[in-house]
Amino acid sequence: MKEASGLRRDHDFEDRSSAVNDLADPSHYKGFYADFYGFRERPFTLLPDPEMLLWAPQYRRAISVLEFGIASRSPITLLTGTIGCGKTTLIRELLARIEGGVTIGLISNAQGGRGELIQWIMNALGLKFDYNATYVTLFQQMQDFMVSEYAAGRRIILIFDEAQNLSQECLEELRMLTNINSGKDEVIQLVLVGQPELRDMIHRPSLVQLAQRIAASYYLEPLNEAQTAEFIIRRLKIAGGKGSEFAPSARALAYQVTGGVPRLINQLCEMALFYAWSMGRRRIDAAILEHVINDNIFFAIQPSKAPRSVVTGANPEGPTDQRPETLGDSVERMETRAHKA
Repeated sequence: MKEASGLRRDHDFEDRSSAVNDLADPSHYKGFYADFYGFRERPFTLLPDPEMLLWAPQYRRAISVLEFGIASRSPITLLTGTIGCGKTTLIRELLARIEGGVTIGLISNAQGGRGELIQWIMNALGLKFDYNATYVTLFQQMQDFMVSEYAAGRRIILIFDEAQNLSQECLEELRMLTNINSGKDEVIQLVLVGQPELRDMIHRPSLVQLAQRIAASYYLEPLNEAQTAEFIIRRLKIAGGKGSEFAPSARALAYQVTGGVPRLINQLCEMALFYAWSMGRRRIDAAILEHVINDNIFFAIQPSKAPRSVVTGANPEGPTDQRPETLGDSVERMETRAHKA
């Protein structure tokens, strides 16, 4: 095993903390805990990977609504949900399922006024244009392209991720885009994906015409406790693990701390693996998760959210009467192991 280049042997804890910051780059520690647990890949990566999706009922319904919106040629399809619940991952899955005969433009984090919106759309469709052109010129160029695609037997699907960042002006402009549709055929379809505030915006009286054009919509809820446990087990197995690396008490605590939000589950479990590896522990119990939580590494996961009864209740797994290692202790242990390897 090669020495970890991101680790420095400093006696002052403040200096050591900078080494810990270096470890924020997963490339510094992936090999360590991945080899230790026999993983082929990181089980709790934050990257949107459809292969890692847990097809819980709410996710099956969400993808079904998205597919229905596309297949039924809905003018506008809406998907909203809690932050970190996997909406972007569902978009990736949708893109893989859409068959031919369409031209797709994916726009993420679009902001600005209606002029900038047209530029976002043209960029997503791969169109070249003059950035100094007037709004009318750009709109006409975009409309001509859409009509030419329709004439060639292709309809256009524009998918807006993080659509809650769009202004009311831009949302109204998107409604106006659907006016390009003519007769029984759809030239353009819109898929709006965003956080709960997007739904609140569309419910405003001033956007009632936009709301009336949404033919399919779904609100994605977080995982429940049983689904959270299944989520953790599934990702461990896909990564090459046994699925039993996290004890039942750890899975229960993960749910109580994260509320079943997949992004937070991934963050917590990733660091729990890192901590457990640094302690030489093959099995992650609730005590290890509490250690991660109490170190206050993640802003979204505060120590006050961790119920003590989960850790100190009946049948604790592993010793809980000793002072847990600090993160500095863990780094020291890793350095020693790396130097001996």
